[in-house]
Amino acid sequence: MSIRVYLKRIDWLLMASAVLLTVMGILTIYSIASSKESFLIFKKQIIFFAISIALAIFFTILDWRNFRDNSYILLFLYGFCILLLIGLFFFAPNIRGVKGWYKIGGISFDPVNLTEIVLVLLLAKYFSKRHIEMYKVSHIFLSGVYVFLPASLIFFQPDFGSALIFIVLWISILLVSGVKLKHFLLLVLIGLLILVFCWQFLLKDYQKARVLSFLNPERQVLSTGWSQAQSKIAIGSGGFFGKGLKKNFQVRYGFLPEPHTDFIFSAIAEEFGLSGVLILFLLYFILFWRIVKIAKEANNNFPRLFAIGFLSVLFSQFFIHIGMNVGILPVIGISLPFVSYGGSGLMVMFLALGILQSIKVHS
Repeated sequence: MSIRVYLKRIDWLLMASAVLLTVMGILTIYSIASSKESFLIFKKQIIFFAISIALAIFFTILDWRNFRDNSYILLFLYGFCILLLIGLFFFAPNIRGVKGWYKIGGISFDPVNLTEIVLVLLLAKYFSKRHIEMYKVSHIFLSGVYVFLPASLIFFQPDFGSALIFIVLWISILLVSGVKLKHFLLLVLIGLLILVFCWQFLLKDYQKARVLSFLNPERQVLSTGWSQAQSKIAIGSGGFFGKGLKKNFQVRYGFLPEPHTDFIFSAIAEEFGLSGVLILFLLYFILFWRIVKIAKEANNNFPRLFAIGFLSVLFSQFFIHIGMNVGILPVIGISLPFVSYGGSGLMVMFLALGILQSIKVHS
């Protein structure tokens, strides 16, 4: 294939939307860093972005059929991710009660993001070979085991939000694969029972407090409801055009917690206003639309299921993050894909985009 044909097949809109979202996040991170007079996170994000672009190019060149045709690669990657998740309990530092990152010098590595994409590949492989046998409960059960193992390890870090993303991913691929309605309803019932069990016996007190503060924010505004109260103030104070870059008063004076990760949407709304939020939503719409387009044009089930699985991860993170920031969902620690600070998440997202581009180029 000539370079000209190769470049012509690349979905430039898909890549441009992701790049612009990342640039928007970097601008916000720069503003947050300047308010704290420490530009370390800004410099790190620039480096992460450069590595992410390189990963996207590499996986675009790599033929996606290497994943589809070699089960051993996927099983090795899955086993490696499980070992990384287990290792967190022994080697990860305890940060605010969570063991979720490996610390290597001044760099943190979160294996959850990598596990998400590996699981998307694994489920796409599993169901693409068994799409005509979805009437068998055994396939639903075995695929559930693949999901339950990493999800349970993540839940006990404890990271309820990321574990929830895994469940959403599994259900999304099940629905696309053609699961029977009665089996799906049974899964919903089992899921509700598990939620009740988790609430009674597994959730930490602070996690319950977050949910309760979400249900009754006025009573908890000075404690567990503080984050969302300040988030709403930041969003509302931005107006239509925003206060401008480096004029993020909620961030500058320490009212908005974790503005570079969990509440970066609020920081964007304060600085860029409703106009900036609309641009953000437009870029996400283009990103989702192009992924759906790749899924529709795929010539077999594996790339179609991968695209839908990746889309479910992206959309669920996007929806939950926005919901946390505007107060319609409890705070469960979900970052905004491509926008929030974090090298692991950014690099894995661009890696997945590279696989999507490979599907488009090599199909």
